[in-house]
Amino acid sequence: MSEFDLQRVALSTGVELDVAVAGDPANPAIVLLHGFPESHRTWRFQIPELAKDHFVLAPDQRGFARSSKPEGVENYTPDKPVADLLALADHFGIGDFTLVGHDWGGAIAWMAALQNQDRIKHLIIVNAPHPFVFQRLLFDDMEQRAASQYITAFRNPAIDAHIDSIGLSEFFDGSFMRHTDFEKVRDEKATYLDQWSQPGAMPAMLNWYRASALVVPGMDDTPERPAYLDGPFPPLNTPTLVIWGTGDKALLPSNLDGLDQYVPNMTLKRVDAGHFVPWENPEAVTSAMREWLAAQGA
Repeated sequence: MSEFDLQRVALSTGVELDVAVAGDPANPAIVLLHGFPESHRTWRFQIPELAKDHFVLAPDQRGFARSSKPEGVENYTPDKPVADLLALADHFGIGDFTLVGHDWGGAIAWMAALQNQDRIKHLIIVNAPHPFVFQRLLFDDMEQRAASQYITAFRNPAIDAHIDSIGLSEFFDGSFMRHTDFEKVRDEKATYLDQWSQPGAMPAMLNWYRASALVVPGMDDTPERPAYLDGPFPPLNTPTLVIWGTGDKALLPSNLDGLDQYVPNMTLKRVDAGHFVPWENPEAVTSAMREWLAAQGA
């Protein structure tokens, strides 16, 4: 189901990941993290281009495709995939590296970069909100709160039975048709269905939402606003490229407002695309990555 060299890698964190590996290991390393409900194939257009002058690793993260799917929501708290990321770099003998993340992969990339600025030398974020900015928006911005109600739905245990009842094919049609031009992903449908149908895959993928500490108030809720949202947040000084598909219906452009306050060494590239930017507008994403990396000497 993949034209990439997939290596099965056993990590010190206790999981095994399928990892797309490309390029010369002597070149600077770059790690690509996908989000929900995808796999390494999020980056299918970028991997060959980046591999021309980078050593590229694109794992199927825990819970996805044929990678390990440990049981229990507690195995999907964000610290777990962050640990997987660092263990993956260690496995290949990589010290510092460039980290790229989209969607949930971007959430992990933000967290990993904030905690490991000695190892993550360059950061590329693709339609993934900064954790502090996003949590604040969920309290203060009713449009973003409305757009994020799907998170509450995904956390509901009843959705597992619902997906079983409608079937994965219908779930595919419904999930992507709301967020992208169906024609752009039609040829990938068989791959998605194969990956989602792996034993335990769908509950494991949804566990990423269930394990998150993110607070998503209901539309009629008036929760007390946490005081920390008005306090300071440590800046990320790592050189960072943010690529943002402006047509994203789940993550609104308000996520970019004031972002440079928290990421002072930031370059922003707006792209004509929806949420699934890497394959909705691959040329723009690849070009932005390569130009920025060249400018950074990375």
